[in-house]
Amino acid sequence: MKNNQILLMPGKKKVPALQTIIVISGIFSFVFGLTIGMIFCLNHKTLFFNLRIKDEVFRGQVLLETEHHAPPRPSPESTPTPVKYEAPALEIRSDIELFWRASVAADSEESKNPDKPKLAFMFLTKRNVILAPLWEKFFHGNEGLYSIYVHSDPDFNGTEPEKSVFHGRRIRSKKVEWGKINMVDAERRLLANALLDHSNQRFILLSESCIPLYNFSTIYTYIMNSSLNFVEVYDDPSYVGRGRYNNEMSPRIELDQWRKGSQWFTIDRRLASQVILDEDHYPLFSTYCTGDCYSDEHYLPTLVYMKFGAMNANRTLTWVDWSLGGPHPAGYPWSFITPSFLEELRVAGTPCQYSDFERGNFERSDICVLFARKFDIYSLVRLMDLAPRIMHFNP
Repeated sequence: MKNNQILLMPGKKKVPALQTIIVISGIFSFVFGLTIGMIFCLNHKTLFFNLRIKDEVFRGQVLLETEHHAPPRPSPESTPTPVKYEAPALEIRSDIELFWRASVAADSEESKNPDKPKLAFMFLTKRNVILAPLWEKFFHGNEGLYSIYVHSDPDFNGTEPEKSVFHGRRIRSKKVEWGKINMVDAERRLLANALLDHSNQRFILLSESCIPLYNFSTIYTYIMNSSLNFVEVYDDPSYVGRGRYNNEMSPRIELDQWRKGSQWFTIDRRLASQVILDEDHYPLFSTYCTGDCYSDEHYLPTLVYMKFGAMNANRTLTWVDWSLGGPHPAGYPWSFITPSFLEELRVAGTPCQYSDFERGNFERSDICVLFARKFDIYSLVRLMDLAPRIMHFNP
């Protein structure tokens, strides 16, 4: 008998011992592995099912919270995320973005009771502010009580000295044509930029040819203490008044509601916000006040007359001489600039009614205009010389 074989019981085959052990071990391993696999699969299925339920519950909670608690949010392309509004104006890429930001800032809690209410001086210019040195003297010593915004031709690339109060105060601008609706667009753009600063409480529109007739403290007190806006509004029955009305504006604006007035205004924060939010009157002017309509002379006066008449003093604070007739007011060259001439301007339009915010009543005032135009660059030397004596600017 060979060494690797054993003798079995009668009637049975002879099987090698090592092969028998291997077969038995394989069967045991298969059964054990199958059992372990079934247990693992069962547990894994239960774990996956539990995780899926938890995930679906979590997603449902998030969805419910989003649907019931999150405010509606505009798309990033149309309106950006709100930010805290501080001067100087933020980098803004479009009028849509600007007006959206301004609408949010217009009635913010911060704007209701600022520590230092400011006047916003908004200059609508072709190039730079040609009488800047005079305004520098006017603003000197009153830092923190004013803001400056300049809307000039977008093709103008000039800059102001770094120490100038006008340095860096130019806003993003577009082309402006005399008598066109884009003149109103520029005014609204200036207002929107100024509304971003919650400290700005009064908004003054000026041109590059305007001068102040009083010192800063007098103008600041006069405007801040008044409970009214200063927008000139009147009914002109002639062809340069009602003759510019377009019947297509009816019924939202009727002929007997059509008004005219000076472009140069001084308004409060409430009215400024309504001007930039206006979706009723402005589209009508944009569509139907074209050609010789001169929307800048009619848009704000008509809007104020129809909706904010009780808030208006019905006069402008900027003196303009229309005595010569024609489409443009009289200008004042250097030869006009004398002490007596400036004194006459300071009392122009007197007396007038003034509404005192603290007293809550109307009273007679001997100060009715605070600014005047049109002055050219050649009048600057004389104005600089006379300002401390006549307008009592800070030395």
